[in-house]
Amino acid sequence: MSNGDRVVIIIIIIIIIIIIKQMRKCFKVAVVSRDSSKLEKLKGFVSPSTKCNLTTLVGNVGSEEGVEEVKQALLKSVGKITDVVSSLGFSWWQGGPPHSQPLKELHWVIETLLFSTFVSWKAFFPLVRDDPNCTYTFITGGAGEKLLMPGTGFLTVGAASALAFCQVLREEYPEVPCKLNQVKINTGVAAPDRMAPGYLNHLDLGEAMATLIERRNTSHTVFPVSCPADLKTVILEGSL
Repeated sequence: MSNGDRVVIIIIIIIIIIIIKQMRKCFKVAVVSRDSSKLEKLKGFVSPSTKCNLTTLVGNVGSEEGVEEVKQALLKSVGKITDVVSSLGFSWWQGGPPHSQPLKELHWVIETLLFSTFVSWKAFFPLVRDDPNCTYTFITGGAGEKLLMPGTGFLTVGAASALAFCQVLREEYPEVPCKLNQVKINTGVAAPDRMAPGYLNHLDLGEAMATLIERRNTSHTVFPVSCPADLKTVILEGSL
């Protein structure tokens, strides 16, 4: 299967450059977001020569009804889906110390980080699971293993739930033909003009993600990315 035959579904915009890099590799890319303004912003990053390879769709992949609508619309629009990148969540900041927050806030965090990941996986995984040429990649973070700073405790709880869910899938489906992987980003990601020590350049992260999906030579693997050198290993050596 050539790159031109591949259709990559990006569930929620989080790293725009991933999409652009994949489009430059002649992938057809479909992006789903609840926020139409983010989709419009995305279109502004795409060159006229590759816009024909981009499909955008406003939809809610956090509910069973919404994700089914999204799936049917995508299949009608782009046909066969070959790769899925799941990157669901919200800004790293989260509302304050636990004693100051209501149960409703904790429920919202779990719903956003865990329930949405589960619902979208349940809908899209069957489309790729039985094909060894297909991939399903989760993008997660290190917040589930450490408190980023005081006031972000609920984020840690939700992120830990997402990490546990990814572990469950690797062990529940050990023989699945689809390439099932997880990229766990343990540091900040920023554009070149907002870089800080130890942060990842989003251009390099996009290049590494596109390379991982294109090669399709690993499965049931967690790729921990803690520094820029880790990304270079992905690009140059194909492994971490």
